[in-house]
Amino acid sequence: MDDRAPLWAMSACEFARAFADGLSPRAVIEATLSHIAATNPRVNAIVTLDASGALAAADASAKRWRDGRPASALDGVPVTVKDNILVAGLRATWGSKLYRDFVTGEDELPVRRLREAGAIILGKTNVPEFTVHGYTDNALFGTTGNPWDPALTPGGSSGGAVAAVASGMCALALATDGGGSIRRPAAHTGLVGFKPSRDIVARGKGFPAILGEFEVIGPIARCVEDIRAAMEVIAAPLWSRLMAEPTLPRLRIAYVPTFGDAPVDPIIRDVIERTIVQARALGLDVETVAPFTLADPLDAVWPVISQTGIAWLLERHPGWQGQVSPAIVEMEAAGRSLSARDYLNALDQVAALRRSFDALFAQYDFLITPSTAAMPWPATESHPAVIDGQPVGPRGHAVFTAIANALGLPAISLPCIIPDGALPVGLQVIADRDHDGRLIRFAREYEGRLFVHRWPSSP
Repeated sequence: MDDRAPLWAMSACEFARAFADGLSPRAVIEATLSHIAATNPRVNAIVTLDASGALAAADASAKRWRDGRPASALDGVPVTVKDNILVAGLRATWGSKLYRDFVTGEDELPVRRLREAGAIILGKTNVPEFTVHGYTDNALFGTTGNPWDPALTPGGSSGGAVAAVASGMCALALATDGGGSIRRPAAHTGLVGFKPSRDIVARGKGFPAILGEFEVIGPIARCVEDIRAAMEVIAAPLWSRLMAEPTLPRLRIAYVPTFGDAPVDPIIRDVIERTIVQARALGLDVETVAPFTLADPLDAVWPVISQTGIAWLLERHPGWQGQVSPAIVEMEAAGRSLSARDYLNALDQVAALRRSFDALFAQYDFLITPSTAAMPWPATESHPAVIDGQPVGPRGHAVFTAIANALGLPAISLPCIIPDGALPVGLQVIADRDHDGRLIRFAREYEGRLFVHRWPSSP
């Protein structure tokens, strides 16, 4: 860490070392709140700020550090929480007018674990309504911009979370990933975003699970070491067992440039290809696999899961009409027209996909893809209509990520090395289920050689 860099620019692990050397958590939170006041109006990342609670928690953290008894390596570290995760005493709107006044009295389990570890909960970050879209905008709080260019989207549904981390308003963000909602926004903002295996991070009581087991909680950070530190807290006690998995003498990696015939932005394609060339130069065994059609059946599965989830949720809210966006109205109508047979057929296709990917991971340890098929598009638009000259639908940019959710696999988006002035590009690495530790160790080993964080020009 450069001694001249501002306090808000430090990573979580840098904070821990600095606190041990006498830096006050109160000074960090005061500097962070000042930075939020100057920065948040530009990107609209944090929608509920708990300044007084953060300062009180910082004072308690400072005492623990003075007494030589920090609660964890995250004690005193500023953290934000996505607005579909419950935090005691703070509103949780899920980006919808239906929940505009909802305040919970208890923390969702990962939040409670962060709080018990001494992390400072700053507030809640913006989301699209019901977190089912790939950009971040809603009728309550408006549009979130990308810190690299606020006219562009940071993606979604964790757009507020990544905008907060990328602009220095927090060191870590707690978020959810139901179809790539951590990984794609991380790619759009030059961050590390981790989706753990299914059932690794227990959730406890929260909003209705409209995406079922597809959605998990995970962290967003500026470096892999911070991801590891966050997982040690929110995935305890399972995480120590996962990290104890033996290291393989030689990794076998499949590189898939695209799924089926899905178009990929030429900038992304070129950056990923250069990263793969460099990986091979470092001695990694990377085999290009093309064409790749194993994930094609998921195109028919994902709309069934998300649309029926929305229809089921709104059925619990009499009088919801007029309270949700037109896009949600369309999803509700589509979901209402689907049958139990359609839903079970979708789950049966997922089971078939599981068998196909079991065979893939019997041959390879990791699957590498781009994190997203499109570069950031205008912030107020739900999705890019064209990628590399080809018309695409609402999830044309999101083709690479949902497979990890459907199968419960761990996956991470890592920021590639890019030219100065270029927008970020992310590379996704997927491992077989419950090989989270192996995946994190791989990411940590090649961070700095293949993957690197850079600040936006004016965070």
